[in-house]
Amino acid sequence: MPTLTKLSGYPLHLTTGSILDILLVSFLIYQFLLLVRGTRAVPMLTGVGALVIAFYIAHLSNLRTLDWLVGTILPYSIFALIVIFQTEIRQALARLGRNLTLTRGSQNGAADAYDDIVMAASTFSQDQTGALVVIEREIGLRTYIESGVSLDAHLSYDLLATLFRPSAPLHDGAVILQKDRVAAAACFLPLSMNPLLSTQLGTRHRAGIGITEETDAVSVIVSEETGGISIAVGGQVEREISPERLRQRLGELCMRYAPQSALSHPMSSSVEAIRTQGDERLYRSERAGERGDQ
Repeated sequence: MPTLTKLSGYPLHLTTGSILDILLVSFLIYQFLLLVRGTRAVPMLTGVGALVIAFYIAHLSNLRTLDWLVGTILPYSIFALIVIFQTEIRQALARLGRNLTLTRGSQNGAADAYDDIVMAASTFSQDQTGALVVIEREIGLRTYIESGVSLDAHLSYDLLATLFRPSAPLHDGAVILQKDRVAAAACFLPLSMNPLLSTQLGTRHRAGIGITEETDAVSVIVSEETGGISIAVGGQVEREISPERLRQRLGELCMRYAPQSALSHPMSSSVEAIRTQGDERLYRSERAGERGDQ
């Protein structure tokens, strides 16, 4: 096997196992840097690195008291790091599980009905109706589903429009989707504590971003103040997007291609047609109720 020589003159044997070991360690470091890039973990890791360097210098300088203190605290620091970086660790394990999973059933199921989500979001944007829709992918959202009102209903534009109607009792909170089913409404979500988020984002946006920090879910958020449509995934939010862009992003995230022909008709016209049909059904049901009372 080829060998390399150190500066000190000792031979360094470079075997196939050594090359594989170096490549695996490099891959793990690269994946770790990708995971923490742009997150709040970066300044924390910088601070931890500064402390490690300071303690190492103290050890070399024979500062016995500080060295003893570090030796006593160090075994417990592992648990402190687990608590501090629990979100990042969950995301890393979830990403590893997704890469090892061969089936994409949850994503394909969610993709089959995202057209209704796009049309509902367009309607809410035009009417400036606040809405928060969370799409479950591979990580289950049972904990958050149980915090709301269980529905287990088929996903449709009419149902979303009814749930987020300002006068509806379930319009507050989030609607959680599982494949093509509305699992629950009026659900409570964890708020994002990311200090890098804009101060203009309210509770609805922070809740939509917070759930994507904890899981691999996708959040569709419509602002009640501006009517702007946003989509959040992986703790990152894309704001003020068009319905066509929302359709494209949902297609990418749900592993489904949105054909160009589906975008040929204006979104506003199709939404207006569906809204008219919904109003007609509502009017007919009210008329039927009045005749029943008579």
